[in-house]
Amino acid sequence: MKDNNHHIESNSEKELGNGIFVFEMNNTSLSSNKLQTSDRSIHDWYRFVLSFPPHLVRQYLERFNITTDKIVLDPFCGTGTTLVECKKNGIPSVGIEANPMAYFASKVKVDWMPFPSALLEHAQKIAAETIKNLRSDGLSDLTFFNSIDKLDGRFKKLSLEQFKLLLRNSISQIPLHKILSLKDCLNRRRDERFIQHEMLTLAKTAVESASNLHFGPEVGVGKPKDDAAVVQPWLNNIKSMAQDLDGELEYPQVSSKVFLADARNLRGIIEPRTIDFVFTSPPYPNEKDYTRTTRLESVLLDFIKTKADLRCLKKSLIRSNTRNVYKGDDDDRFIEQHFEIQRIAKAIETRRKELNKTSGFERMYARVTKLYFGGMARHFEDLKNILKPGAYLAYVVGDQASYLRVMIRTGQLLADIAKSLGYHIIGIDLFRTRFATATQEQLREEVVLMQWKG
Repeated sequence: MKDNNHHIESNSEKELGNGIFVFEMNNTSLSSNKLQTSDRSIHDWYRFVLSFPPHLVRQYLERFNITTDKIVLDPFCGTGTTLVECKKNGIPSVGIEANPMAYFASKVKVDWMPFPSALLEHAQKIAAETIKNLRSDGLSDLTFFNSIDKLDGRFKKLSLEQFKLLLRNSISQIPLHKILSLKDCLNRRRDERFIQHEMLTLAKTAVESASNLHFGPEVGVGKPKDDAAVVQPWLNNIKSMAQDLDGELEYPQVSSKVFLADARNLRGIIEPRTIDFVFTSPPYPNEKDYTRTTRLESVLLDFIKTKADLRCLKKSLIRSNTRNVYKGDDDDRFIEQHFEIQRIAKAIETRRKELNKTSGFERMYARVTKLYFGGMARHFEDLKNILKPGAYLAYVVGDQASYLRVMIRTGQLLADIAKSLGYHIIGIDLFRTRFATATQEQLREEVVLMQWKG
């Protein structure tokens, strides 16, 4: 597992106060958040645009000497970057994720059981049948042969309630018809050995090939595609998956477990005192609604069918934005005595009044800031029960200035909260910086390093 190209050293340090140090990293590879070509295997099956890179996980596994006899936890595992990288290195891992689409992606990405040639053979049959069915509808998977008139209103559609959950104009009628035709064929010819991998590939294809969505980094809707190829891109993605599975057969089979759960409530899910290392990236306190990033595929795969489903999902998440704040939320009680967080919340509310911002969302900016850090305090407290004495933790977080340009130094605040709960703070590594056009400031993205001594 050792890789000298990813050795971590610090060339300068700065004390932030309260015994916390920031380390400036001299390794230029740390500043890159891009997926390297050599890392695309498995990781590229389905991935958030802002996921941290696999090489960052490797660097910290090496730094803290996390070997094959250890267990790694990612309590905000997203699409499984930490879990996949651990599995590639023969290290057992556990993931927690509250978003059902991301949970599904993580679960599939650590399942390397499908036999590659059998998966591809089944997918080719599905593709051929779907193309045949599209032809009977008067359509081709090739876009330049099609027009809306050919379907004569006989589109396959989502339920009205599901359709209303999508971002407006997320996907056009013909591409949606093709995606739903492919999904129907997968369900009719369902093979339990492959269905989850084929459905994950459907989600990837829907977003990347069929939809009108773009990510930059926020999810948005671009110029509508009246038509788009679906079956061939899906089959191409299956071929890539099969090649990856064929290549990963050389890796040792180690345990990789994923749970659909709230990271603030881990007891009863993971055995006490079993975790040696935590590597994760929780949500940041900003106005990014993380459920919007996966909304299209969550609806297409039936993880979200109603507004009630969406509300249930949002309630299971750390309160990082005003769109998932609810009347009964009380995580803010966990940081009532934290002076700096209370000061920031007061500064946000003062700024709101000065600017005469009166919308319902803007009125919640101060509250969601307190709820976010209170939720993270709950998480750190609950985590203590499952950590082995001496366990190390690394949290990738970033500065934010989304709430009326009031700066929130997320890493420093989380380190201070953890310290108040008994964690030993090793320091804060600078991962990268990003320029905020609104404030004309460099925002830090950092790795907060801690140890639970027990």
